[in-house]
Amino acid sequence: MILKHWILVGLSILAWMMALPALAVEILRWERLPLAVPLVVGQERIVFIDRNVRVGVPASVGERLRVQSAGGAVYLRADEPIEPTRLQLQDADTGELILVDIAAGPANDGEPALEPVRIVEGSTTPQRYAQQAVGKDSGAQTGPANLLRRDTPMPVVLTRHAAQNLYAPLRTVEAIPGIMRVNLRGDLNLDTLLPTLPVRALAVASWRLEDQWVTAVRLTNTSRSWLELDPRALLGDFLTATFQHPTLGPHGTPEDTTVVYVVTRGHGLAQSLLPAIQRFDPAVHLPHLTQEGQEAQGDGHAQ
Repeated sequence: MILKHWILVGLSILAWMMALPALAVEILRWERLPLAVPLVVGQERIVFIDRNVRVGVPASVGERLRVQSAGGAVYLRADEPIEPTRLQLQDADTGELILVDIAAGPANDGEPALEPVRIVEGSTTPQRYAQQAVGKDSGAQTGPANLLRRDTPMPVVLTRHAAQNLYAPLRTVEAIPGIMRVNLRGDLNLDTLLPTLPVRALAVASWRLEDQWVTAVRLTNTSRSWLELDPRALLGDFLTATFQHPTLGPHGTPEDTTVVYVVTRGHGLAQSLLPAIQRFDPAVHLPHLTQEGQEAQGDGHAQ
């Protein structure tokens, strides 16, 4: 009797579970194309992403859209209709962005609630910007010979990173694994960097990635004329050099200052500069003459 009772209980539970609607989850593959996630006003929709993400919401929809993120899931609820809008989901660890296009409209009678969404990496997703990858033939190599390549040259990665840090909003700066800020010497003499141009140079920041450094140097025009900037005029042991602007305006104008990004290999900027040459000062190097000697020199006769 006891066995029959438990069999009946088990069949009842099984029938109850089969009567429940199946919880479907829509799968979206992230392949660097914006993903459409429609919303219904008054309904919460969950986006599973299995990452710790920060959500960037435009100010135009901030009061109409409630956004919460916890444990690899993003909860979206529209309180009012929302026109097509793009959200940015940024991985807090790697800085990678996933773009999501939302739009919210009123619910239709008899329409079921929208199912949750799960975002997964697409099979054809290219490498992240500056990401390392092992070459095809590297499987047979070990140790230092197993060199890594990048989908973007390191000087480009470093220059772009430096320019973003100086000119772009910090929220848009892409986090690159392995790149680090480097301290600069406060007494770094840059007189030999652009000796043919009337500019004042000041190193403002530096970053390093593996064996390469990038140093951002602020250039200020000290003359009253426009200056054309040419990387070939830079003197030193440099890998690459890139000017933020191609020209400098006259001193005192808003255009009189720009930045040059200098990339070096194996060491920082200080070790890549030409040594400064001390100018000859007659007052220091000529022997001191007595008053009689000065008079004799003036007369053209030796005492």
